[in-house]
Amino acid sequence: MGLQEDLERITLQERELLLPRLDEEMAWQLGMRLRTMAVERSLAVVIDVRRFGQPLFYTALEGTTPDNVEWVRRKSNVVARFLRSSYAIGLKDKLKNDSIYESQGLALSDYATHGGSFPLTVAGSGIVGSATVSGLPQRRDHELVVEALCAMLGKDYAMLRLNPE
Repeated sequence: MGLQEDLERITLQERELLLPRLDEEMAWQLGMRLRTMAVERSLAVVIDVRRFGQPLFYTALEGTTPDNVEWVRRKSNVVARFLRSSYAIGLKDKLKNDSIYESQGLALSDYATHGGSFPLTVAGSGIVGSATVSGLPQRRDHELVVEALCAMLGKDYAMLRLNPE
């Protein structure tokens, strides 16, 4: 599947995956769902669910490193800055043969336009936080968050997932 098709699908994911709220309980449920999926699949990932400026759920599973912690921070900074998934921003840059580092002057040490951080949108309120996974190839990081949100919200993941590469 091409970059443009992935970008269009991510736009659909961002539009469809709306939370009724993002409080501590909702963040815990999402974080635990992600953790359970990762443990069942033996995935070495770091998981972070946050309202902007406030971590609500965090776990680092066996096999992760401090690098994964930094990737989470940098990817979630992209969502907070651009209000889009980190993967969408990376794909847009790739299509334009550009980068946020060149066009926005943002430091590589603080921003990573790699997949894995997804905006958490509250219906009627807008984007208030992010759910981030780091440890897998970027497309799989992104899709793990999408799959967990679909399961939590009762959405058909088969209809929203990115098509196989």
